Amino acid sequence: MTTPSSPVPPAPARIGPGHLLLVVGPSGAGKDTVIAGAKAACAENPDVVFPRRVVTRAASAAEDHDSLDEAGFNRALTDGAFAFWWPAHDHRYGIPRTIDDDIRAGRTVVCNVSRGIVAELRLRYANVLAVRITAPADILAARLAGRGRSSDGALPERIKRNEAYVGFQPDRTIDNSGSPAAAIRRLVKLIEAGQTA
Repeated sequence: MTTPSSPVPPAPARIGPGHLLLVVGPSGAGKDTVIAGAKAACAENPDVVFPRRVVTRAASAAEDHDSLDEAGFNRALTDGAFAFWWPAHDHRYGIPRTIDDDIRAGRTVVCNVSRGIVAELRLRYANVLAVRITAPADILAARLAGRGRSSDGALPERIKRNEAYVGFQPDRTIDNSGSPAAAIRRLVKLIEAGQTA
């Protein structure tokens, strides 16, 4: 006589049918500049969403986001305010839960995230495209030296963190070593491809 196995609950359906376009890349690659350019280019398209990140760090000219202190971020977590979040560089970053509704409605959501969360998001969302924006090491180092954002740590530490991207395998790579206009055009094309898929 066989004993019936206990029922296994079905895996939750991944969120779709819209697309989640994840922008990753080393410090100094110009991710914020390229994303801002793509956002401006897509401003007339209501089906492309660029959510504002919530970060436990004050906003600056180099990075535009909403800020919360640690206590506020903890309250937001408890309230279920984030679709997902991650720690990086002694700060925490969150993406508002409203993106899940956007994706369910068929929109494309473009987010600047840590490479460390990409695998997890592929399990949660039906259509994920990871796009790495990068540039040669000497250009990255020069940009970091010029930026001078002390809240990210000392310059040698930031350059060393960039080495972790060597093993990361994105779906697409955009070289941003020259004028950002070319990189912006490439990102916009990837966004538009998601809209027609």
